[in-house]
Amino acid sequence: MLFRGLLSLRSNKMWSDLRASWALLLGFAFMMVGNGLQGTLLGVRATLEGFPAFTTGIMMSGYFIGILLGSMIAPRLVNRVGHIRVFAAFASLASISILIHGLYINAFSWMMMRIVTGICFAGFYVVTESWLNDRASNETRGKVLSVYMLITTIGIGSGQFLLNVANPESIDLFILISVVVSFGLIPILLTARPAPAFDTLAKMSVLELFRITPLAVISMVLVGVINGIIFGLGAMFASRQGFNHSEVAQFMASFMLGSLIVQLPFGQLSDRINRRVMIIFISVIGLIGCVGAIYFKDQVILFLFSTMLIGSAAMPLYSISIAYANDRLETDQVVAASGSLVLVSGIGLCIGPISVSYFMETHGSIVYFSSLAIAFSMIIGFGLYRMGASDAIKLQDQAPVIVTGQIGTPVAEYMAPDVSDYVEAVMSGDTEKLELMDKQEDDDSERQL
Repeated sequence: MLFRGLLSLRSNKMWSDLRASWALLLGFAFMMVGNGLQGTLLGVRATLEGFPAFTTGIMMSGYFIGILLGSMIAPRLVNRVGHIRVFAAFASLASISILIHGLYINAFSWMMMRIVTGICFAGFYVVTESWLNDRASNETRGKVLSVYMLITTIGIGSGQFLLNVANPESIDLFILISVVVSFGLIPILLTARPAPAFDTLAKMSVLELFRITPLAVISMVLVGVINGIIFGLGAMFASRQGFNHSEVAQFMASFMLGSLIVQLPFGQLSDRINRRVMIIFISVIGLIGCVGAIYFKDQVILFLFSTMLIGSAAMPLYSISIAYANDRLETDQVVAASGSLVLVSGIGLCIGPISVSYFMETHGSIVYFSSLAIAFSMIIGFGLYRMGASDAIKLQDQAPVIVTGQIGTPVAEYMAPDVSDYVEAVMSGDTEKLELMDKQEDDDSERQL
């Protein structure tokens, strides 16, 4: 269905905008595959090397620290030297950093290199999203960014299965990641098109945002904690449970699969009901998944189904929390608030692996799913509290949910008002809907002329 939908994209404007950015998208796809493999490989290898759980948690959190730092550094660099040079520099640095992981097997050097990697990938996100946003027209922006989001999710998910290509105890997989990331550099360096101008976004303080929408801030922190635990400690947990390399890949990919299946239905449902009710409902699903994963830990099919439920809650909550914040922001505040939303989720991403890995070290691996259950429960509790503390806004005043990829891609979420419908049509292969959307787009353009 997905490929049939992609093949049915017939808008001339759409193809024109994609052709203008094909090199960037191809390079970014390689980066996402490398990113997906790298996180899982390091969790597995850390376990094989006998790293304590707490040490591994601190080391893996370095990536999220790097994402926070990179989100501040990258825009300044892009303003100074341009998109292509920043992308190339970060690609080279990311390629070098993963090789250092393979050459020097110790927690401190890995922690430093994880920070470097996080900075690099934050740079990739900033460059790619700002480039696509500039290249796309108002009529095609949602469509172009929908392709980008699909590339993000599918790239990271497919990267998990490269873990089976070689023995994680050797340096081979580190070299493979370096090669994949280096390949991602080639298309953008060979592009003949000039890079766009870059405008730094305005900012809103976290405290000001909290005063406007407390639930969005708290939810974003806890969603960050949840995703930090899943992607920062998941591979280590699976390895400590005795999973073989293929099972580790399936375990990590199940989270992504769950998210990919339900993002669109959940987003559409949240446009039709009270958004706070939707946040609570999705958190309940995540909580049920945690309980199921603990209860069915020895039954493979039911266990993986439970982890899919967790994944189906974790990333959609990110999208819907952003939409909930937008419901309560003025139009001119949305972009300014985006930085604070990413900041608070980044804080959660850092806190999750460090705190939970400590308790995994002292109380065992069962803490992995227990901590996820606690985080989901806290969202449920605070959501119920806010329902009693303030009135809900009218359904017609709710902002549309924008389907997102992995956490760390904030720009696109604020630039693609029509992306959800278009992603749905692409993934379902609904050619009639795609043709209707393209015809409507052409009619709108003719009226503007």
